[in-house]
Amino acid sequence: MTTLDQLGCRICIIGPSSNGKSTLAQALGSKLDLTVCHLDQMAHIPNTNWKPRTKDLLQKDHQAFLTHHEKWIIEGNYSYLMKERFEKATAIIWLDFNVFGSLIRYFKRTAKNSDTRPGNLPGATQQFSWDHLHYMVFDAPKKRHRYQLLTEESKVYTLRLTSFQELIGYYEFWNLWS
Repeated sequence: MTTLDQLGCRICIIGPSSNGKSTLAQALGSKLDLTVCHLDQMAHIPNTNWKPRTKDLLQKDHQAFLTHHEKWIIEGNYSYLMKERFEKATAIIWLDFNVFGSLIRYFKRTAKNSDTRPGNLPGATQQFSWDHLHYMVFDAPKKRHRYQLLTEESKVYTLRLTSFQELIGYYEFWNLWS
């Protein structure tokens, strides 16, 4: 199993929605004393129901984060920004779970509608979206190949977890349970 030392101090966490990226980032950030960046928060306007910002603004803020922080965890995808992020990363954790499990976690997450959930957009009052559900089922699975290519091209150590059980195993191994 991969140790925390092997991950280094600049960790990217990628993967489909509702696989636990934000929660893992928070847990690792606390354990390793690293600044956590939730890209979905950066990509959307606070106090809206996930209204996106422009790509230009996201790209500027993404670059500013990379420039001003030496040690970090960045969770989220936005593949057009991955190369830049991966160039500085010491490790990538890819949560690559099946769509069915992601959908179950998405429905549970949206039913709770918790404003304290890691990665939640401040001020968002609604979590469920038909557009997001469509994205999860039809669009996100098509991105696996692109993520595979980007991680391979980066030459950065990549820990690819393909089941929620594997993730739970790492929570135990890394002693992340609070």
